[in-house]
Amino acid sequence: MTVVREYDPSRDLAGVEDVERRCEVGPSGKLSLFTDLLGDPICRIRHSPSFLMLVAEMGTEQKEIVGMIRGCIKTVTCGKKLDLNHMSQNDTVKPLYTKLAYVLGLRVSPTHRRQGIGFKLVKMMEAWFMQNGAEYSYIATENENQASVNLFTGKCGYSEFRKPSILVNPVYAHKVNVSRQVTVIKLDPVDAESLYRLRFSTTEFFPRDIDSVLKNKLSLGTFVAVPRDSCYGSGSGSWPGSAKFLEYPPESWAVLSVWNCKDSFRLEVRGASMLRRMVAKTTRVIDKTLPFLKLPSIPSVFKPFGLHFMYGIGGEGPCASKMVKSLCGHAHNLAKAGGCGVLATEVAGEEPLRRGIPHWKVLSCEEDLWCIKRLGEDYSDGALGDWTQSPPGASIFVDPREF
Repeated sequence: MTVVREYDPSRDLAGVEDVERRCEVGPSGKLSLFTDLLGDPICRIRHSPSFLMLVAEMGTEQKEIVGMIRGCIKTVTCGKKLDLNHMSQNDTVKPLYTKLAYVLGLRVSPTHRRQGIGFKLVKMMEAWFMQNGAEYSYIATENENQASVNLFTGKCGYSEFRKPSILVNPVYAHKVNVSRQVTVIKLDPVDAESLYRLRFSTTEFFPRDIDSVLKNKLSLGTFVAVPRDSCYGSGSGSWPGSAKFLEYPPESWAVLSVWNCKDSFRLEVRGASMLRRMVAKTTRVIDKTLPFLKLPSIPSVFKPFGLHFMYGIGGEGPCASKMVKSLCGHAHNLAKAGGCGVLATEVAGEEPLRRGIPHWKVLSCEEDLWCIKRLGEDYSDGALGDWTQSPPGASIFVDPREF
């Protein structure tokens, strides 16, 4: 008999880590990515407003953990509507919010699969979602993970919803040059919150508690790029505040924030041949020895490494992509100083600013898969209707707490 209950760190940690190890067995002869949660199984959900981890346990006298699932709930933007209370043409659109749940970290021990344990874990998690007022639930998975896709879209009633791209760039041994024609300004969390709410709150998946994200200890800062020859180009001393900046913006500008995933989990690439390892090491040695050449190098990904995640990427103007590229260069140098192996972000498939985001295709995932489900038919359609039927927009806001 299988019992599903809440995770208890005082007695379940060893069992959970054992299941994680048994699940992370990559295909023979192929590269595989492994995750080290640094002894904290809930590290990827603990910064969310509301979260839960469940474990599946079998046995009577000698109980064994055979599966687990994590989930969290937050309020996000699912659409927008006209605000009839404002007369100004610039203030006529308001975000529509919904309570959204996220399922992640579903694991079932290889020796206990095809027994309905994964399905039971999902249904129990969904019950908790509905008890806490969530209207929708979504999951992110790889298109190639057919078992996961079949479980959620087949048995659990989810449907394919969005297909964002995960863009990953290595952190080199040398610093990346940031264009001298661009000034990068760091905003304080309060000003950053104001900028995001004023300009990006109608972006799909925008978290209503953006202030909590920006003030979190893992958020390393929000940065704005402006032309050096603009009235804001002399640096932070010329920053007038977000409201005034948006009222009188330069011709082109961009913004992004950086999240420190390194202190939550580490990654490791396994299954590489000795030749691959030697080539990677050689590129790093050359890069460190001759940094002035600015040669791309392969980071040390064959042992545990950390990453920084760029989120809240946006901007306006004909040169916005160039501004984003400068911000990515600045973020790269932060990641280098922080000892990270890679720099990553996730954007909508049609994101117009993605051409300004440096990335290696071999490290990136061109098409991630998000699936969604409406949890209750008794919810009012309101001004939006059924979110699961809405067409994709040009941009999405990826919450770094769940990457």
